[in-house]
Amino acid sequence: MSILHLNIGSNQDRRKNIRSALDQLENFFEKIKVSSVFESPSEGFEGKDFYNVGVNVETHKKASEVLDILHKIEDSLGRNRAMPKFSSRSIDLDLVIYGDLIDEKINVPRKDILRYAFVLAPLLELNPEGIHPEKGVSYLNLWEDFESTQVFDLNKFSLEKLYN
Repeated sequence: MSILHLNIGSNQDRRKNIRSALDQLENFFEKIKVSSVFESPSEGFEGKDFYNVGVNVETHKKASEVLDILHKIEDSLGRNRAMPKFSSRSIDLDLVIYGDLIDEKINVPRKDILRYAFVLAPLLELNPEGIHPEKGVSYLNLWEDFESTQVFDLNKFSLEKLYN
């Protein structure tokens, strides 16, 4: 059994799309644990602010199967893959961590952990004792370094924000 960390983001009908993605994840994974909601400005383009949540799940599925499931959920929620990487989106589901797996081809651990607060913050919240598989340092140490070297705007809300 592997523990995975996923990131879900949306800046279009954010509450509805993230709730729907969480509901669908329950059909495929066990022991789901969800972070707080993190709101941040769009990155690399002008657009509405994003909501992001981190999700830990347990599975026996292979990484390739997990990616297929995430794409299937994105497709069901209207994700348009023809849009540029940096653009508004109904939903974005990313495999961030897959146990201790290091696989450059599928970007695991996801490089965005080191680039964006909206990826690292929920990962740290759900995995406070976690160690980055490549870097060999804790997510807490990565966060402390991130806070001291990066400029970012990130607001944290309880998960209930998605349901109110």
